[in-house]
Amino acid sequence: MIPRTIFEPEHEQFRESVRKFLETHVVPYHDQWEKDGQVDRNLWYKAGEMGFLAPSVPEEYGGMGLNFLYNTVMDEEMAKLGLGGPGFALHNNITVPYLVRNASEAQKQKYLPKCLSGEMLVAIAMSEPGTGSDLQGIKTTAIADGDEYVINGSKTFISNGQQADLVIVVCKTDPNAGAKGISLLLVEAGTPGFEKGSNLEKIGLKAQDTSELFFQDVRVPKENLLGEEGMGFVYLMQELPQERFMVATMGTAAMESILQQTVDYVKERKAFGQPIANFQNTQFKLAQMDAEITAMRVFVDRCLELHVQGKLDAVTASKAKMLASDLQCKVIDECLQLHGGYGYMWEYPVARAYADARVQRIYGGTNEVMKIIISRELLAD
Repeated sequence: MIPRTIFEPEHEQFRESVRKFLETHVVPYHDQWEKDGQVDRNLWYKAGEMGFLAPSVPEEYGGMGLNFLYNTVMDEEMAKLGLGGPGFALHNNITVPYLVRNASEAQKQKYLPKCLSGEMLVAIAMSEPGTGSDLQGIKTTAIADGDEYVINGSKTFISNGQQADLVIVVCKTDPNAGAKGISLLLVEAGTPGFEKGSNLEKIGLKAQDTSELFFQDVRVPKENLLGEEGMGFVYLMQELPQERFMVATMGTAAMESILQQTVDYVKERKAFGQPIANFQNTQFKLAQMDAEITAMRVFVDRCLELHVQGKLDAVTASKAKMLASDLQCKVIDECLQLHGGYGYMWEYPVARAYADARVQRIYGGTNEVMKIIISRELLAD
């Protein structure tokens, strides 16, 4: 095992606290939350009390002002334990950073302290029924009317959508301006005309609530504009690399954990009178996976170093997302096979990991979109 050198002792102390919290407040209840389709809302308050919500928020808004390494520690520990329920990663790495970087001072003062305490969960509504990864093709509109915007449209596949108190809505304030007509608006739950659809039933991440959202003549004041009008697409492009890199970090941690569990399992499971770990096929499969995961770990950790320095570009983040999620699905499929019939049983972590991994190649932009981003740079003049 190649030593990881990016984390300092204080990060490892934070890791111990996170793992203890998850083992105490999440692991014992996760099975039930999978059946419920969402986690207990009180979990968010407990996480807020521990400082585990948006640790990178600046101190002037009640945060700790920590760098992304602390976010990564949380993401890795969630992935290692196979916890596809609490949407902490979305809240910490994706939605709250939009507020930190683009919100007005008044918006920051109003929302950020509640984001830290667990009083306010934030979702971002990008995807629509007919657009998928094509953000420029969104149909939801927000038309100015005096001192208000009037929002009409629908969104789908919105993580944290059921429990969200605040939604960042990607919409077109100028339907005829293409990407330059996209803006971001803040819509609070309970606003007239804003309705949440049923909790969507997925093949994986069963404890993570995911919703359709509907907007019918939803009126919000113009001060709910996040950043500048027409800059929404630019803001999305600025934030998506971190989201995509998060997919890579969580996927790599999940692979490492499942591989170790598989190594332990094949030493105990017997076939033809001996542990299947004695068979050359098993040994070769494990060796191949370990080598490929090691290479991925080195690349992901280098990307993490760059990201903390503010130097991780969109193309490299896309490479990490694509490679890690493809490898994650491949590795967990191989590990499930080594478990035999038991690997297909939901009670075994490898079965959950198999179902949870598949979406990694879809959200944050499909891996096909990642290839487009990478190839554009390669072919640029």
